[in-house]
Amino acid sequence: MSKELAKLQISTAEEMKEFGIRLASVLTAGDLVILTGPIGAGKTTFTRGVGEGLKAIGNVSSPTFVIARTHKRENSDVPLVHADAYRLSSVHEFDDLDIDIKHSIVLVEWGRGFAEELADSWLDIEIERDQTGESEVRWVTVAAVGARWENEGLFA
Repeated sequence: MSKELAKLQISTAEEMKEFGIRLASVLTAGDLVILTGPIGAGKTTFTRGVGEGLKAIGNVSSPTFVIARTHKRENSDVPLVHADAYRLSSVHEFDDLDIDIKHSIVLVEWGRGFAEELADSWLDIEIERDQTGESEVRWVTVAAVGARWENEGLFA
């Protein structure tokens, strides 16, 4: 069962990136973050912020065509794994990626329905946007599943 931690209104791409940097400050090995939202919602922009906050080496970009990218980090043996489940058709295909969840920080775009079986605890971040194009505002809902996030005060 998930517990809602926060509802945020994010007005710019820079704010989305800053949100990712902020979240990066609490991420550790074994953490799983599942990102949901339509194309153009800001999932990759958010992940770039996480990458910056974690001091990931190299460009954090959409892994749509390679499915998953592993980024080494400055001063850490815990890599950032950025995966995209958009082109996958089953949980088994995702499992075949053989991602080392216990020793990595893993963010999965389009991961809902694919990645939940990979960990006992995870963050579920849903990004919604104005589909009319009249506004750049995003509404972000952060929910947590599992004991890892029970006492996390990031959104207090």
